[in-house]
Amino acid sequence: MLAAVVASGVVVIGVLATRSDVPSVKPRTGSPPIALDLGLRTDTEARQLERAEILYDRAHQPKSAARIFGRYSSLEAQVGSAIAAWPSGTLARLQTLSAEYPRSALVALHLGLALYWYRRDADAVQAWRSAEALQPDSFYAVRAADFLHPRFAPGLPDFVPSTVPPTRIRALPPAQRVAALAAAARTGGANAKLLYGAALQHLDRPRSAEKQFAAAARRAQNDPDAHVAAAVGLFDKDDPSAAFGRLGPLVRIFPHAPTVRFHLGLLLLWIGQVDRARAELRQAHDESPDSTIGRQAASYLSALRMVGTP
Repeated sequence: MLAAVVASGVVVIGVLATRSDVPSVKPRTGSPPIALDLGLRTDTEARQLERAEILYDRAHQPKSAARIFGRYSSLEAQVGSAIAAWPSGTLARLQTLSAEYPRSALVALHLGLALYWYRRDADAVQAWRSAEALQPDSFYAVRAADFLHPRFAPGLPDFVPSTVPPTRIRALPPAQRVAALAAAARTGGANAKLLYGAALQHLDRPRSAEKQFAAAARRAQNDPDAHVAAAVGLFDKDDPSAAFGRLGPLVRIFPHAPTVRFHLGLLLLWIGQVDRARAELRQAHDESPDSTIGRQAASYLSALRMVGTP
């Protein structure tokens, strides 16, 4: 429950605190952030790069971060080194990396950040659009969309399954857990695909998750969870209408399924429609207050009460 409250609070605060137009032309203070996707890696380099990212982004110790990034030659480390050196040579180094790795969303995202901090707004938007197009099924595309659409909540709305994986899977370390969910999805039914799709969403693999959700919906024509997941998987900040267009009619098809109202509220919250989101979340909670979905709805409603309204 605590994790759900924290997550919902982040989304709510993101919605209420980022309502500004993209991007302004005022001088930027501070320095651009670093956003690395190390996935489920546990090797020494991954741990060190994660430490460097924390030193830079949270502890504001760019020199300490730069020393760690400088020990490695991976593309993640090179991007980290370029940003940590801000502003000394950052933009030129990222432009060079962009020429060397023209298919890298990692580079495009950070090039956009450097350009934005230099107040080259149109160029920044172009770089972020490139990040989305180059590797749409990636953490970097998701983060680029955050900068392109700051009026929306950060990240993407996650489908919340009504069930949880078996204990034997939940007890595994993260990488093994995802592998087990993938194996189950290959041979199992709709529910196994929903659980694997949800895991892929948590790894910022939205296109892969969408495929799992769509497959689940094809297998389970009368399962509200499967159809809701397929709708949520379509959510795109460039055009949210596809997700809403598929999710909205499910209210009539499954009038007493709390998952429909909950996820409709979640998507509304994501696009900043707070009052409408609150009404849907309340209805989801009241439909089944003791269910997984009902408790999740309660956590979001609690977060909304704590942060207030704009």
